[in-house]
Amino acid sequence: MREAPLCTSGGKIDSSSLMDLEETRATKENKSNTTSFVELLSQMFRGKNAESVPSAENRDLDSLEQSEGTCTKADVCADSADNVPCENKFEELLETMASKCLGSDMPGHLPGGILLDQSYAIAPGDLNSLLFSPDSIVRRSFAELQGTTDLQREPWRLLNGESSLKRVMTYTKAATKLIKSVRATEEQTYLNADGKQFAVLASVSIPDVPCGSYFKTEILYLINPGPQLPSANQSSHLIISWRLNFLQSTMMKGMIESGAKQGLTESFAQFADILSKHVKPVALDDSSCSMEKNLVLPEIKRESSLGLAFQFLCNFTVLLSLFVGLYVCAHILIAKPGTVQGLEFVGLDLPDSFTELVVSAVLTLQGQYVLEVIGRFLRARKHNGSDHGVKAQGDGWLLTVALIEGSNIGGAYSCGFSDPYVVFTCNGKTKTSSIKFQAANPVWNEIYEFDAMDDPPSRMEVAVYDFDGPLDEAISLGHAEVNFVKSNLSKLADIWIPLQGKFSQACQSKLRLRIFLSNSRGNGVVTDYLTKMEKEVGKKINLRSPQTNSAFQKLFGLPQEEFLINDFSCHLKRKMPLQGRLFLSSRIIGFYTNIFGHKTKFFFLWDDIDDIQVIPPSLANVGSPSMIIVLCQGRGMDAKHGAKEIDQDGRLKFHFQSFVSFNVASRTTMALWKARSLSPEQKVQLVEEESEAKHFQSEESGSCLGFEDVKTLEIYADGLPMAASFVMNIFEGGPLEQKIMQKVGCLDYSATQWQQVKLDVWQRRISYKFDGNLSRFEGEVTSTQQKYPLPNRNGWIVEEVVSLQDLLLGDCFSLLLKYRIEDLPSVSKGCSVQVSLGIAWLKSTKHRKKITKNIITDTSLRLKEIFSQVEKELQDGNQIL
Repeated sequence: MREAPLCTSGGKIDSSSLMDLEETRATKENKSNTTSFVELLSQMFRGKNAESVPSAENRDLDSLEQSEGTCTKADVCADSADNVPCENKFEELLETMASKCLGSDMPGHLPGGILLDQSYAIAPGDLNSLLFSPDSIVRRSFAELQGTTDLQREPWRLLNGESSLKRVMTYTKAATKLIKSVRATEEQTYLNADGKQFAVLASVSIPDVPCGSYFKTEILYLINPGPQLPSANQSSHLIISWRLNFLQSTMMKGMIESGAKQGLTESFAQFADILSKHVKPVALDDSSCSMEKNLVLPEIKRESSLGLAFQFLCNFTVLLSLFVGLYVCAHILIAKPGTVQGLEFVGLDLPDSFTELVVSAVLTLQGQYVLEVIGRFLRARKHNGSDHGVKAQGDGWLLTVALIEGSNIGGAYSCGFSDPYVVFTCNGKTKTSSIKFQAANPVWNEIYEFDAMDDPPSRMEVAVYDFDGPLDEAISLGHAEVNFVKSNLSKLADIWIPLQGKFSQACQSKLRLRIFLSNSRGNGVVTDYLTKMEKEVGKKINLRSPQTNSAFQKLFGLPQEEFLINDFSCHLKRKMPLQGRLFLSSRIIGFYTNIFGHKTKFFFLWDDIDDIQVIPPSLANVGSPSMIIVLCQGRGMDAKHGAKEIDQDGRLKFHFQSFVSFNVASRTTMALWKARSLSPEQKVQLVEEESEAKHFQSEESGSCLGFEDVKTLEIYADGLPMAASFVMNIFEGGPLEQKIMQKVGCLDYSATQWQQVKLDVWQRRISYKFDGNLSRFEGEVTSTQQKYPLPNRNGWIVEEVVSLQDLLLGDCFSLLLKYRIEDLPSVSKGCSVQVSLGIAWLKSTKHRKKITKNIITDTSLRLKEIFSQVEKELQDGNQIL
């Protein structure tokens, strides 16, 4: 069995950065030699040849169990003086180590990848003994299956002040077709063993194999408590990860890793089969720790309207007002009518003293207060639980929140009474809880489901309000934020969240929530998101491998559902520029650099960005364009060390420059920001601003059709003795256009009607086939044209994007043609025509220079012929329009 080492320092794993996973291979070997060397390494890690190794499914475990009594001398503990059995001695060592490991953290996964991730119906301690005890039948079965012989195991020993447990094993790997049998040494070390969690690091060296002295294989076994089972039995979650620890630099690193990965993957597939024969794997539907079970909340007794009214209105102020009102009514019944005096007349009884005036005013205010309280109660009853129990709709990211209870919810008044309710906000959508009247420790037990979201949410805002506020306005009793990027979803399954605010901090208020985030489309949600981003960016975005995503998540401490979209090499501009990489994912934008051991790492949410500015090249940014990202006020303060400055509004500004491909980086960044942080109104406004800017842009500014970064070359320029309006007839789809296009070799020419797509911008589509004399391939052409007037309204700009089908290498590029037709002020009936050509490369090809030269030549000749035909039609006196 192949097991592997890990660089440790103080019991912690020294994980490599993401760049180590994506470093370029230094050499390219011959294909046949590479395949044979990779196969050699693969068989070395796999064990026996594929033909000679029986599958684990067909293995008769009865014959393996019969070999229990044939342990070698090394299998017996060297403790015969005390007559202590091996198993008991092993358990005692674990108990000793557990007292030293209380509160220690578990290491993370190794960056090589996950070999096994499975839960089993067995307690963590029992699974640990099954795998690592001196008489482990699983180890023995696996060794027999792989043909391992001469197995010698030293007893487990305590090291480093009884905080570490270690043993050394030596064995002979079976011979294969490509390599002979070799001797291997394996060191197994407990990094953590607190009785509930176990972490064992195995480091294997095989110096006799080719390049075997250059590396060691490291395998990390993590055993954690698994999900609860319906039978109330314990379960375990086993995760096995690996990596190669290179002791020396070698040009064969890529092939060694490839061979090791193949061999270890097949080897641990057999290991999982053997382990499943001894202990039952736990299926996902066997777990009671699922969202459905945690959302089974106890029903609370719903009070009647009369009971709620009594609870709401039964306070000192209301009771005093009622008492005073009854007292005054009794006084009116008992008192005799007074005589009319002063300015009074029959039916009008004014106060006879200032005391009566004050009493009348107090009675009026008290009566008004009682009416306001009754009105608030009626509106609160109508508002109570308005959206409770509404089921989520659609497919995508589903957010479910269970509001359990609150603690020490303070009131807006000094008496401490409050009528709290909670508002949840996520991705612009809100859910409101019911109101709990006069409750400092309210119990809700309510569930809220947000409709499916296309994008994974970054945060959820929680706000608590008191419905009994002044002037019928709800005042805040506290607020909090749940960050899904920085929080572990397993911890959010049942959590107390402290509230922020002047009332809540004084009372130490908090809410108990159960939060679950999942997606209903599985892995398809990632591909759908990338497809949507490809349309925004205009460039293919490749799905990253699980190993790359895992390393990215570990680098920034992100949850497992976060996936990397793209990364770019750039400089972070501060006092001194720092060379590093900019990482873009679905919810964050992060930067990492490691220069001579000095690491700079930070990230912030797309939702935190207030503005993104693109700065053209200048001397200040060393002749390269730069991108400035401005965060919202008070946001991203944990990334403050990466900001170049803080503006007068308290917003952080991050400067990035020296991109290898600035256009791709800026377009990707802008597309992700638009998709995440902008509201629908802001997106519409941004689109309108961009269209307006494009309408008045100069020729050097770019294209309305989205090819701003394509360099264009002027291939035709001439003056024609006719007005620009006449020349524009070749773009109107009339008889003149049909006649001219047929003469230049365009067969089956057809054009749609112009349709207005924006203000003063029209668009149409054209299709035709090449004549055999024009192209021997007789390919088909489809193009999209847009036209808009010049700013001075004395001519037109026509832009055309051309796609070629059924032509050799035609799928490698698209053509951009830009016509500028403008009346000449010095000539009464004359205009100038300028045509520029650009090539947008969609695929890489080694024939780029040849294709470019051919296209420029043929297009120039074709344009000359088109406009010469236009001039000829005018000279012949044809008025075909």
